[in-house]
Amino acid sequence: MLTRRHFIQTTTALFSASISSPLLASTWPTEAQKMAWDARVTPPGYDPATSNPWGLHHRFLPQRVVAKAGLVPGDIHVDAVARYLYHIEEGGTAMRYGVAIARGNLYEPGTYTIRRKVEWPHWTPTQNMIQRDPEYAQYADGMEPGPTNALGSRALYLYVGNRDTYLRIHGTPYPRSIGGRASSGCVRMVMAHINDLYPRVEMGSTAVLYSAEDSVTPHS
Repeated sequence: MLTRRHFIQTTTALFSASISSPLLASTWPTEAQKMAWDARVTPPGYDPATSNPWGLHHRFLPQRVVAKAGLVPGDIHVDAVARYLYHIEEGGTAMRYGVAIARGNLYEPGTYTIRRKVEWPHWTPTQNMIQRDPEYAQYADGMEPGPTNALGSRALYLYVGNRDTYLRIHGTPYPRSIGGRASSGCVRMVMAHINDLYPRVEMGSTAVLYSAEDSVTPHS
């Protein structure tokens, strides 16, 4: 059984959407539009370790931590208890980011492959999402990209083999949800944070989403 202590060493104390996007869409933002939106969601003088206009707990800001030996550089590990995403680096370190995970029983632990990456993606709710939350029906034909889009500024698409799971690691227009259980299946990140992570993640990388039972809270 995989547990949190099997893959991350850290001394930091803890404090107490299955979503689809059309492969082909009628409109896509221009490079100029994407740059303008990136500037809009990035705080002035942005420093990943200190910028915090969202009012997050400091532990959810990006920081470099020590990773246990043997982990594959480039892989992603999501801790369901601590609400952390770790991106493993060369040299025995990992970049750690705060995330929100799915609410209730919608969180789906497992091992996935990142087979698609999109900047400023479209978003279309699944039929299951619409059934659970009828207000999503207004977006049944899709939601155009932009800072208010549910997938935010970047999305990493999680697959099992060649099957799209409709699970994503993505930005969110609701940064205050970070640290909680808020989505319909996906892993949410602050848009400025996933903008940092996105170019570092290679196609074909593995993403492991650990269950609450398999995540271990460290004691200090």
